Amino acid sequence: MMDRGYLVSGRYEILDTLGEGGMANVYLAEDTILHRRVAVKVLRLDLQHDQATIRRFQREAKATCELSHPNIVSVYDVGEDNGVQYIVMEYIDGSNLKSYIEQHYPFPLTKVVAIMMQILSAVQLAHSKGIIHRDLKPQNILLTKDGQAKIADFGIAVALSDKSVTQTNSLLGSVHYISPEQARGSLPTPRSDIYALGIILFELLTGKVPFAGDSAVSIALKHFHEDMPSVRATDAQIPQAMENVVLKATAKDPKQRYQSAAAMAADLKTSLDANRADEAKFMSKVNPDVLGATKVMPGTFVDNHKATKPVETNHVAQRTAKKSKPHQVLRPAKTPKRARKRRWPLIAGIIAALVLLVGAFVALMVSNRDVNIPDTAGMTKAEATAVLTKNDLQLGKIDYETNDKVDKGLVVRSLPTKKSSVKNGTKVDLVLSRGAKTYRIANYHDQSYETVAATLAKQGFIVKRKEKSSKTITAGNIIKQSIKANKKVVPKNKLITLTISSGLPKISVGDYTGETYETAYAKLTAKGFSVQRQNASSDTVPSGNVISQDLKADDKVVPSETTITLTVSSGKADVTLVDLVKKYTEASAKDYAQSKDLILSIDKDYSDDIEKGLVMKQSPAAGSKVRPGSTLTVTISQGKDPNKETSFSKEIEIPYEESSTTSSSSSEESSDSSSSSSSSAPEANKIEIYVGDADNNISSLYKTMSITSDTKITVNFKVKADQKAKIKILRDGEEILNQDVTAD
Repeated sequence: MMDRGYLVSGRYEILDTLGEGGMANVYLAEDTILHRRVAVKVLRLDLQHDQATIRRFQREAKATCELSHPNIVSVYDVGEDNGVQYIVMEYIDGSNLKSYIEQHYPFPLTKVVAIMMQILSAVQLAHSKGIIHRDLKPQNILLTKDGQAKIADFGIAVALSDKSVTQTNSLLGSVHYISPEQARGSLPTPRSDIYALGIILFELLTGKVPFAGDSAVSIALKHFHEDMPSVRATDAQIPQAMENVVLKATAKDPKQRYQSAAAMAADLKTSLDANRADEAKFMSKVNPDVLGATKVMPGTFVDNHKATKPVETNHVAQRTAKKSKPHQVLRPAKTPKRARKRRWPLIAGIIAALVLLVGAFVALMVSNRDVNIPDTAGMTKAEATAVLTKNDLQLGKIDYETNDKVDKGLVVRSLPTKKSSVKNGTKVDLVLSRGAKTYRIANYHDQSYETVAATLAKQGFIVKRKEKSSKTITAGNIIKQSIKANKKVVPKNKLITLTISSGLPKISVGDYTGETYETAYAKLTAKGFSVQRQNASSDTVPSGNVISQDLKADDKVVPSETTITLTVSSGKADVTLVDLVKKYTEASAKDYAQSKDLILSIDKDYSDDIEKGLVMKQSPAAGSKVRPGSTLTVTISQGKDPNKETSFSKEIEIPYEESSTTSSSSSEESSDSSSSSSSSAPEANKIEIYVGDADNNISSLYKTMSITSDTKITVNFKVKADQKAKIKILRDGEEILNQDVTAD
């Protein structure tokens, strides 16, 4: 396990654990140089000391870097960190296809086709590079959040093929997708991947795998014995053509399967076409000689339902033997000579048996060795047989195929392929060339160009396309072909021209800008067009006339299949009014109205707040949208109203002043009794009040009163704009207050 924060090779910072598998552990990491999230796959610790595995891991992982495809998880880097082998891959933030099926099944058939086309495209590229996945299954197919499929573990399955068979967990997940020949122990071929792809397609269509059982062995036996269940039994809406893709991909005999992922993709792509609705069910023919004895080879996978004791490896057994105590040798007691003579034949027999056993063991060791398949391509059958014999291999079955590159009678390839490692004595099948193939041209009239062109291109033809309008042939279908039907030709680089229907005759659209909408509409509908209208303002095009059209004048289209959109002028654009208040004078308001093609109406009024000459209000309000030619009314401030009267009140305190006569009298009579003292009253002050405001003159007496103590009075004032009020108070004829008064 790698701890969070560990820096792999000084570059990849471990962030989290993504998963732990039978072969490797996968971590989420940050590439500290390129600043991107990556997935780092690290070989398990128990495989780190196997040099053969390490070499193959590195070699295959580096080869996988060449698989640049949008539907294959990219491999960015391969390396070693403190003796630990790792691979840095593209990080996919999503789920695998297995989980996706469990959560979202059922799918529309078009979505099934879309997912499979991505997977098949990726597998085709890998096969073209000589890489077989060997462990295709939904768990190894990742889906991004936007639905893009990406195959993972390309190359890893190849590199670990000799080790992964001992890992129960990983292979129990694979037994549902393993081909019969793989389960039998034969070397996988691209057609083994095709078988797994057929199982994946079955699972997408039904939501489950075709075969289940109590153990891995029982499931594998079903791949041998039982027919593939019908997907149409689960969903009758699935076309027979699509079920046929499943049946052909999962044929027991590899030769009856699709010969490439591209062939399977081409067939699947058209499986929903209406012209394949009445297709007959695909029936494969089981050849017992091809399948061989129905048995599962030991070591292909482990049955997880029965606990087994691990087999002790050679180096462990050797250590155990060294620790064992040697057997004690007991010397036999002397026996009579006659008895010893009777034992000599027995001893001789034992010695002879031991010699035979040792010889058999040595012979077994010599015969049970690995050899590489020699390259026999281009040889005659006799030459190839001699080379195989020389390499301690046997000649197996002979098959034939047409081949444009290899002369008739010469070896095209061997099965297993050249450089494959096998045990000596293995039978090697040869495929011999029949020479260049011929192809009988069919009648392609009114057939889909895409389907026919794909079929012909696959045969080696160079397909040229021409187009011609037709009132009878559906667009995209073939009108005529340059090579007559039933003629046999060698397809390699043979040119065939297919003339396809472009549909009904096309005409030029024409230019309708500047015309009234009614005129343009009448012309277009007379030609068979559908017309849509949308309005837009324009400062230059009169209202009701066409500003623009969505199709160019010289575009050629089929009127009955075309809708043209005309943009019609609604006149000048609406005006969004700005805020004129406190910002515009009467003159600038006139300029604004004129620039926006508005009619200005001017009112005038007094304002205590807004400076004279500025706009004090407008109608409509700022932000309103109005049509050009509308009336905008503004009110211009005349300043404060000179005749406006303002009333207010003021509280004024008048102080009382004792007279000197009263003061001296009190002093002289201080010795009198309290009763006589309390009976004397203070002398009152005479108060005269003068007010100057809008209603009173400061020279005229406003009010008179007498006070014998400090007294507060409230005086009401009324003033006009820019006028101040005044107040004057006399006490006993003496002025004690004369000041201006304002409202607080």
